Amino acid sequence: MLDKMGDLRRTHYCGTLRPKDEGSEVVVCGWVQRQRDLGQLIFIDLRDRTGIVQLAFDDQSEKSIFDKAFGVRSEYVLMAKGVVRHRSSENKEIPTGLVEIFVTDLRVLGQAETPPFEIVDDSNVKEDLRLKYRFLDLRRPVLQNNLLMRHKIMKVARDYYDEQGFVEIETPILIKSTPEGARDYLVPSRIHEGKFFALPQSPQMYKQLLMVSGFDRYMQIARCFRDEDLRADRQPEFTQIDLEMSFVEMDDVLKVNEGFIKRLFHDVLNVEIETPLPRMRYVDAMEQYGSDKPDTRFDMKIVDVSDLVKNCGFSVFSSAVESGGTVRAITAKGGAEKLSRKEIDKLTEMVKGIGAKGLGYVRWVEEEPTCSFKKFMTPEEMQAIFERTNAGRGDVVFFVADRKKTVLSVLGALRLEVAKKLDMIPEGKWNFLWITEFPFFEYNEETGTYDAMHHPFTAPMDDCIQYLDSDPEKVYAKCYDLVLNGIELSSGSIRITDPHLQNKMFRALGMSNEEAYEKFGFLMDAFKYGAPPHGGMGIGLDRLCMLMLGGESLREVIAFPKVANSSELMSGAPAEVDEQQLKDLSIKIAPNNKESE
Repeated sequence: MLDKMGDLRRTHYCGTLRPKDEGSEVVVCGWVQRQRDLGQLIFIDLRDRTGIVQLAFDDQSEKSIFDKAFGVRSEYVLMAKGVVRHRSSENKEIPTGLVEIFVTDLRVLGQAETPPFEIVDDSNVKEDLRLKYRFLDLRRPVLQNNLLMRHKIMKVARDYYDEQGFVEIETPILIKSTPEGARDYLVPSRIHEGKFFALPQSPQMYKQLLMVSGFDRYMQIARCFRDEDLRADRQPEFTQIDLEMSFVEMDDVLKVNEGFIKRLFHDVLNVEIETPLPRMRYVDAMEQYGSDKPDTRFDMKIVDVSDLVKNCGFSVFSSAVESGGTVRAITAKGGAEKLSRKEIDKLTEMVKGIGAKGLGYVRWVEEEPTCSFKKFMTPEEMQAIFERTNAGRGDVVFFVADRKKTVLSVLGALRLEVAKKLDMIPEGKWNFLWITEFPFFEYNEETGTYDAMHHPFTAPMDDCIQYLDSDPEKVYAKCYDLVLNGIELSSGSIRITDPHLQNKMFRALGMSNEEAYEKFGFLMDAFKYGAPPHGGMGIGLDRLCMLMLGGESLREVIAFPKVANSSELMSGAPAEVDEQQLKDLSIKIAPNNKESE
């Protein structure tokens, strides 16, 4: 039989009690971390989201209360009334370790079966089991602190943008399906047979419509959905701090968001971020780091050696240059000792797996360097390479020869892998970077057409408009990404508001007027009635929380996350539904013939 709360109400949270509270009568509530029976003494560690406090029972306790404490087990839900006193066996590992509560009234509000794993931070339990019992896993202090930090980040965001004149407006969750780069989650309509809503990949068009509506500055903690394969920093449903501003250019958008980053890190982590944040053009990021989201916490930039090897005797290099490709290198300073021949073989297999034909190297341990292609080169050519790559004894230089796009992406990935192996990435460093001037178009080799690298409402750079019809690869966009420690946090752009230019952009993307109107007609119609110049961005809240907490997976900062196959282990979603529900939606499940194909 469970006790009732009756007239008792909590006066304090467990983790807030300190020596200044000694002598006070308090009421606390929480879950039993553990119970220790020492005969004439019983101690219970009671836990809530603020921490743990010790409850004490001894020969001065009423027998009924002492007996009740004796029967308590882990994860029971208790309410305890008592007097705060000095704790004789001090525990300096916890904030409340100098005090305890001598209990005068104990109520068992909930009993618990033995949980499938112990509720402790340093649990070695497999993640799948913890996710199946996520409601228990969320009792762990580390996850509770993560979600409390997430709450604080959202509060700072709302306060800051409110102070900057932004209005928080909710946009619809059930919307029209429009192409935004990933698969939509579709929701069938019962009323409109055969038609579907989509869940928003972002509030993109609605926030632009709010600018047309005159709200000037919009923000929202927005839920977004993308039906795509998962990874550590991606979930099918995610949250972004979404915003849009009218009567601005790129510098205005960047400045207001730099203010948010500065405020956020000061208020939440007590870290000072210097602004303005550095900027780098997309082309420079790719040339130097092989990535549009470079991790600049360590050096090891990509170096072009094509001109030094175009006429050398090593055909892998000379042929690549002759066919219009390139030869580039990265230098792992001080890496020769850790990067043995065996480790280099592993790195060779890695780069082959991501598109490289092979991996050349120079490993300089002894007086003379070991080089995978030295016999094909003259001493003068090798010396020129060493000077260009700044290589010396103790270093390893890696070379990749191929098409430029392949070389840069391979060396970008290799750079990160080598840095991890050599422990080159410093802890506690916050390297923010704006990436600007992205190419507007991305060539699709499968279809032989050009796609928008961001979305078709992104404005091209003014001096690039002339190339829209004649040379799409020369068109760059007024867009920008915010990168933190090699992770993309945000993406945004200045939007097209000129209907003539928007139609021209649709044609450049291979869309007819009819197709464009079918997909985006309501936005195109709105722009006919006076659209202010505007731009915005969306900051990935989940990734931001993960990075600020030093986590390795988004699952650490989301209350009820999905796993790699997009399912939720706790509830069993997605799940089958009954025939009547399908009938109401005029849906029939066809047999899956994939296995027999």
